[in-house]
Amino acid sequence: MNDAARKLAPLPKDQADQHYREAPNNLEAEQALLGAILVNNDAFYRVSDFLKAVHLYEPLHRKIFEVAGEIIRMGKTANPVTVKTFLKADEKVGDLTVAQYLARLAAEAVSIINAEDYGRAIYDLALRRSLITIGEDMVNIAYDAPLDMPPQSQIEDAERRLFELAETGRYDGGFQSFNDAVALAIDMAGQAFERDGHLSGISTGIHSLDGKMGGLQRSDLIILAGRPGMGKTSLATNIAYNIAAAYEPEVQPDGSFKAKNGGVVGFYSLEMSAEQLATRIISEQTEVSSSKIRRGDISEADFEKLVACSQMMQKVPLYIDQTGGISIAQLAARARRLKRQRGLDVLVVDYVQLMTGSKKSGENRVQEITEITTGLKALGKELNVPIIALSQLSRAVESREDKRPQLSDLRESGSIEQDADVVLFVFREEYYVKNMEPRDELDPKYEEWKMQMDKVKGTADVIIAKQRHGPTGTVKLAFQSEFTRFSDLADPSFTQYEH
Repeated sequence: MNDAARKLAPLPKDQADQHYREAPNNLEAEQALLGAILVNNDAFYRVSDFLKAVHLYEPLHRKIFEVAGEIIRMGKTANPVTVKTFLKADEKVGDLTVAQYLARLAAEAVSIINAEDYGRAIYDLALRRSLITIGEDMVNIAYDAPLDMPPQSQIEDAERRLFELAETGRYDGGFQSFNDAVALAIDMAGQAFERDGHLSGISTGIHSLDGKMGGLQRSDLIILAGRPGMGKTSLATNIAYNIAAAYEPEVQPDGSFKAKNGGVVGFYSLEMSAEQLATRIISEQTEVSSSKIRRGDISEADFEKLVACSQMMQKVPLYIDQTGGISIAQLAARARRLKRQRGLDVLVVDYVQLMTGSKKSGENRVQEITEITTGLKALGKELNVPIIALSQLSRAVESREDKRPQLSDLRESGSIEQDADVVLFVFREEYYVKNMEPRDELDPKYEEWKMQMDKVKGTADVIIAKQRHGPTGTVKLAFQSEFTRFSDLADPSFTQYEH
């Protein structure tokens, strides 16, 4: 037998099966489900919360499911007669016309009781087909070894696609009908009504800030900026701990957990170690100065407070990653993993300028920051969580008479300002006034300085410079520097004011 003949010779049956494998599907289950829906429209509601038209394998079945679903949602009856008007009349299924095929589906329909089982079987097969697609892509890309996709970025891409598949049951994104978007908006309003404080977002634990922002909104990128010494890390730590301490889980119908109040917090501490961050939180909670804790200059009563606080903190769902110089791709991969394993409701990054972009952006720092902020914004949308990203301000603030930060003070500001949904500035006038203290107490200006110092002592301004969903303005807070703690002002005469 020559080579050409050998190539064309029929393969043994078991070998032929190995070379051609049909994608997993079950047309009988699809027919049974569609038949049940056409006979009794209640069957649709048994599967509509998890099964979408895209999950069906046969294109005609997808169209029938989609049309029937639209008719039922409009409050009308979906049966072979009403559905056939929306399908191509000249389309054939074997020897049958579409109208005859619909009639056959209804005539051979099984009991509605089995509808959910058929729906689950179809959904599982669709997931397997999606897994096969991801797997094939992984293998093909690994064989091709494209220059612009090193193995590490291929792993991150595969991880992202698998995460999306695990979270949503589909990984292709695509358009969403406006009806679905409206339903989501109404659900959000309902949840806000039931939640403590009636907030649409997650409460920061600082009421005056929540009042202005409505809490932290899901998928928002919140930039928290300030000059060194203003307390931006302290404010981020306070908010992170408040959210984690208020965590109250609620069991979902599928057995998973969702935060009713508070949430699970992931904290990327690129500047401080996890131990330093924990010391700050313990100091803030126990009202024992962090410098005293470090020096061991504490009484027995203080030590008992620390032990009691640490026992309480062990139950709090706050997870800290202290890797320095982490890239946006690594950060995203770790955040996805945390969401899969422990859940995730809020992400904090301290701070943006310590992150690295990909090698593609090269030496251009502005491009690198653009890549990082765009990546953070995309990650917030993908995970559906608010991301609080801390940022430095340029030195331009120091050279001005009025030290209040402005949007133009953001370092490498274009992309940060553009990608952010909310920009908050932390400003403590006390920090600047303290440095202006006259050396001589007999100096005539000393009294004037003292009056000004008393006025600003223990206060901080959080300036909302940009907010997509609400007003800008300033919120006055109390700040206790020895415990690095921000809180609402006890004195009601300090009111918030809007621009």
